Amino acid sequence: MHTSYRDITLQGLWENNPGLVQLLGLCPLLAVTTSTVNGLGLGLATLATLVISNSIVSLIRHLVRPEVRIPVFVLVIAATVTAIELLLNAYFHDLYRALGIFIPLIVTNCSVIGRAEAFAAKAPVPQAALDGFMMGLGFTGVLTVLGTLRELLGRGTILGQAQLLFGSGAEHLKLTLVSDYSGFLIAILPPGAFLGLGLLIAIKNVIDDRRARRAAPAPATPLEAVAD
Repeated sequence: MHTSYRDITLQGLWENNPGLVQLLGLCPLLAVTTSTVNGLGLGLATLATLVISNSIVSLIRHLVRPEVRIPVFVLVIAATVTAIELLLNAYFHDLYRALGIFIPLIVTNCSVIGRAEAFAAKAPVPQAALDGFMMGLGFTGVLTVLGTLRELLGRGTILGQAQLLFGSGAEHLKLTLVSDYSGFLIAILPPGAFLGLGLLIAIKNVIDDRRARRAAPAPATPLEAVAD
């Protein structure tokens, strides 16, 4: 597979973003993003899973028979997620408890197995690792932005409980943008997740539409049409 590193980067961050274009992994994306820290934490765990599993799949791609490639890929992803889950439990226990079941559910995230099958199994290790990193970074960005939006509307803060991810002493990172805020409850409930994601997708579509219009050739004038 011959794909430039620039194309891999653009695909992961924007053109084929797992959260905004592929619409994969929506279960954790919608359920966990009640705050910036939760979204960022799960996003980083998913990013690490994508990079490691993509790299391993690329390394063993010539050793695995086509008939068993999917079970082998799932086994690689499950082992990677288990290792990451144990590390989170050991070093970020409070965040581990906050994310709960959605950490092991990374194994079933279609974007992870999809990248292993569609790209890593056909590409060399550097490209596979970069693809995993950029897809993970794009997914993490969506999780973080959606979590920030919902936390801001629901609680009037950003980076609340930052110590869960950044350790003790990080409480000062919390930004209270609206003091004495009673909260907009729907923002941190499931309907708020759907509304927030729909808003982000709409913004991306508007930006893409404007870019396409700018890149389109200008229509020919009547005189130019006659000359042709």
